[in-house]
Amino acid sequence: MSTSDAATFRLGVLGSGKGSNFVALAEACRTGQVPARVALVLSDVADAGILDRARERGISAEYLAPGRYRTKLDEVSEPAYVEALQAVKVDLVVLAGFMRILKGDFLRAFPQRVVNIHPSLLPAFPGLEAWRQALEYGVRVTGVTVHLVDHGIDTGPIVAQEAVPVLDDDTPATLHERLQRVEHRLYPAAVAAMATGRIRVDGRRVVGGPSAMGMGTEA
Repeated sequence: MSTSDAATFRLGVLGSGKGSNFVALAEACRTGQVPARVALVLSDVADAGILDRARERGISAEYLAPGRYRTKLDEVSEPAYVEALQAVKVDLVVLAGFMRILKGDFLRAFPQRVVNIHPSLLPAFPGLEAWRQALEYGVRVTGVTVHLVDHGIDTGPIVAQEAVPVLDDDTPATLHERLQRVEHRLYPAAVAAMATGRIRVDGRRVVGGPSAMGMGTEA
């Protein structure tokens, strides 16, 4: 490994699905918008699209069996994930559609170094299909949140948020698509802020954040 490579901020990405947020992040790394490189992609789904998207880009990608639980890693798989990420010396763990709750030893291994993106303005509409929750509730504005991961479900300190209006003719599919466009811009901006040390965690408050490239309101 070269000296310059050793000094590069290193990302480990965990995902369970197609990997659209991973692709946005990888492209932002490639173009220099995010001063980092993806060192490893891990998935709990053997045929997840995110693994193919990573391999197409020459990024190391592995399936690791999640174990016997449906919603979290078990006592065997959790240390396997930690060891794989530590082996490539990741500075930040980025969740990109990873459909398992991370707790305990995993979060202790990467304190305040696990980040997630959620398609609502947290604390509103945590959990699954937040865009559908927003439509069913009847809100006029929802959005996207980047947050650090803690032991709750979508409860960690907020790094960045961006509002997205709910239109009169929105369906779950159209609203989700507009939220994803914001995700693909806001997540790389937030990761860039973390990679360059522009944020500081003070209790539940995150001081600093993304530059203007990631902020605004999606029309």
